[in-house]
Formats: sequence, structure tokens, C-alpha cells
Amino acid sequence: MLVAASSAPALTLSLADIGMQVRAAHPTLKAARLAVAEARGRQLGAGRLSNPEFGYGFQNQSNVSPQTGIFSIDQAFPITRRLSLEKKLTSQLVGAAELEVRDAERRFIAEAQSLAVQLMSLTQQRALRRQQTALASKLSDFVRGRAKVGEISALDAAQAQVDAQRLLLETRKLETTTVSLLGQLKPMLGLQPTDALNFSGDLPPLAVPGMGAGWMQRADYQLAQTKIAAALTNTNLAKARRMQDVTVGLFASREMQDVTPTHRERTGFLGFRISIPLPFWNRNQGEIAEKTASAERAWLEREALGKQIISEAETARREMQANADLAHETRDKLLPLVVEQTDKLEKAYEQGQTNLLTILRAREQRLQLEAAALDAVRDFHLARIRYEAATGKHAPAVPATSSTPTKR
Repeated sequence: MLVAASSAPALTLSLADIGMQVRAAHPTLKAARLAVAEARGRQLGAGRLSNPEFGYGFQNQSNVSPQTGIFSIDQAFPITRRLSLEKKLTSQLVGAAELEVRDAERRFIAEAQSLAVQLMSLTQQRALRRQQTALASKLSDFVRGRAKVGEISALDAAQAQVDAQRLLLETRKLETTTVSLLGQLKPMLGLQPTDALNFSGDLPPLAVPGMGAGWMQRADYQLAQTKIAAALTNTNLAKARRMQDVTVGLFASREMQDVTPTHRERTGFLGFRISIPLPFWNRNQGEIAEKTASAERAWLEREALGKQIISEAETARREMQANADLAHETRDKLLPLVVEQTDKLEKAYEQGQTNLLTILRAREQRLQLEAAALDAVRDFHLARIRYEAATGKHAPAVPATSSTPTKR
């Protein structure tokens, strides 16, 4: 268990709790979720008719014309599917914003879990160094006692003491690395630098999964699918804009004229008008070409992302297998032999049958193997986290916001 000292109550997390804590407390994710609210806000204003226009005109009476007041109201109406396409596009963009947040969660959870695995591994490495330091100190005391009575050289006593100090220095270096990693992890969990953080539980067993097809539910791949659908909608919307809106209006006039000094004549009329734009010079060809190219780019980006995901997942799975084999071979085969040989050499040294340098060399080999086994376990779990991130297992599966587009 790793403990970061603090006067505040410690936050205790297992490796499985990291994802939930990151989702709840990561400051960047809190800001990213506002992008979804922004997209929903844009959705509220999409697909609506433009506001009607009210007009009023007044002309005073003259010798040749009456006093006239004209009231009018005009409304523009699309003659294409522009409004429905705008609604559809903003709905797809809301789905894209949600998927971007899910993808950010996937990446941040993988990063936080990687830091947690490194910290848990450092805890084991520090425990190993402390154990080796205790053994080295015990050997140093033994050698120093033998040197005082002249049974062995004082140089051996000095060398044993140097070896014990070297192990102590390595332990302090590991503590420095731990502080650095905690400084990176705490902000991702919503903690202050002075907050205490504990890790509970052990790392999962070294089990290598088979390659599955679940990666297609990964958030960024679903996002790529949504971008294709949005690009196709955008293309259709550009085509719909080839014809501008038709404007329909009603107008009414009230006229008044003094025919004689004692007689005033009042008349009026009611009329209807329509304005139809003629697409002679501009049929929106530029925007149509732009959106068509954008849709094609979205297809190619999705294909490239799919290949990248497959490569990432398979590479991580192979790394898991290699590190699992290395850990098992080191712990089950090599390390027992080295431990047995070291114990024999220590007994031989106590009986004066070998020298101190041989003992120190054997202990160094044992330490290297034990540290290598811990490193292999650490690297296995780092590869496992990359595999789970590549296959989208850090976040719950997200249903597609629209049906999978079929390339035409």
C-alpha cells in the first residue's frame, strides 16, 4: 500500500476505482462536458424559420396623390429540406460532442491508471530495497564484528557498509520518483498537492486476453462514424442551399384624399406578393464541393483510425504476453536458483570458504532479478491498460448516435 502523508483524511482507491474518480473529478473533463451543453444550445436554434418581417410605409397627401399608409408582413419559406437537415446536423453534432467527452475519459483514465500502476510497482520496489538494505546491514554488522577480532580484512567491512549505503540511496531515489508521479496523478483525481492518497488492493493476475472485435465501440471510432454521418448531412444541406428561400407577403393600404374642402374620400386595398429567387449565377457549387471533399476525408480518417486501433490493441496484447512470460520465467525458474545459490554463498562466507566480493555480486544478481520480475509485472499491467484503452474497455460502450453510414 502506498501512502502520501497529509493531515487531511486520505482518499483510498483501488486500481478499479481510478476510472470512476477520474470521471467525477478530472477538471478537464468537467470543462469538456460544457461543450455538450454548447452543442445542445445550438440545437435549440437550428431548423427554425426566420422571423417574419413587418413593414410600414407612409406618404402624405399632395396635389396629385392621396395620403397613403401601407402595412406589410413577409415570411421566408424554404422550398428544400434545409430546415430538417439543419435539425439533423445539430443532433449529430450533439452526439459527436458527447463522444468526444467519452474519448477524453478513455484517454485520461488510461493515463491515470498507468500512473497508479507505476506507483504501486514503486511501492513493491521500495519494499524490496528495504529488505535488501536490512540484509546488507546485517551482513555489514557481521563483517564489522569479524573485522574487529581480526578474522577478516577491514576492507571487507568497509565494502559491506558501502553496499548497504548504496541500497539506501536507491530507496531514496525511488521515493523521489514516487513524489513526482503523485504530483502528476493527484490533479487528475481532483486532489490538491497536500491531499493524502492511498492505494489499496493488489494488481490483477497476469492473464492475457484474446483479441476481440469490441474496439469498434471505442468512443473515438464511434466519433469517426458520427463525423461521416454529419459530413453526409452537411453535403445534403449544401445542396439544399442551392435554392434560396421563397418570400411570401401580405400588404394592406389605407388611402385618404380631400376631394373638396368639405368632402374627404377614403379608400384602401389588400394585396399578396411572392418573391422567388432565380439560381442563375450562384448554385452554391463551392460549398457543395467543399462538403463533398470533407465527407470523403471523414471516410478515410475512419479507415485509418480502425487500422491504428487494431495495431495498438495487438501490439499491447503481444507486450502483455511477452512480459507475462518474462515474469513467470524470472520468478519461477531463475529467481529460486539465484536465491538458493546466494544462501549457500552466505553460509560459505560465514565459514570463511569464500570472499565478500562473491557474496555482494550474488546479492546484486538476486536484487536485479527480483527487480526485473517486478518490472515485468509492471510492464504487463501498463500494456494491459493500453490494450483496454485501445479496445475501449475503460468506458462503458456507447450506442451509435446514428446508423452506420454506407459509402456510396
